[in-house]
Amino acid sequence: MTTFGGVSGAHLKQFIERVERLEEDKANIANDIREVFAEAKANGFDTKIMRQVLKIRKMDHQERSEQEEILTLYLHALGMVPRDDIAEETKIETL
Repeated sequence: MTTFGGVSGAHLKQFIERVERLEEDKANIANDIREVFAEAKANGFDTKIMRQVLKIRKMDHQERSEQEEILTLYLHALGMVPRDDIAEETKIETL
């Protein structure tokens, strides 16, 4: 291949072909993941919840704790958690 404007055609082609192979690998992996979720669903698992679990497992402990605290705060503010639960949490926090 030739060089044009300081760009080696052969070198550029190598990069392009590497990316194409990686894109193909990525598509194959995505297909494998879909198959695993289909198998889990066929065995009675809720794949939507599984995806949430995967997302949570990627978080570090501190980030997860902060999100859980904010979620709890919002649920309390909207009245979506019974008052008894709020009292119990308050007892635990003050001990």
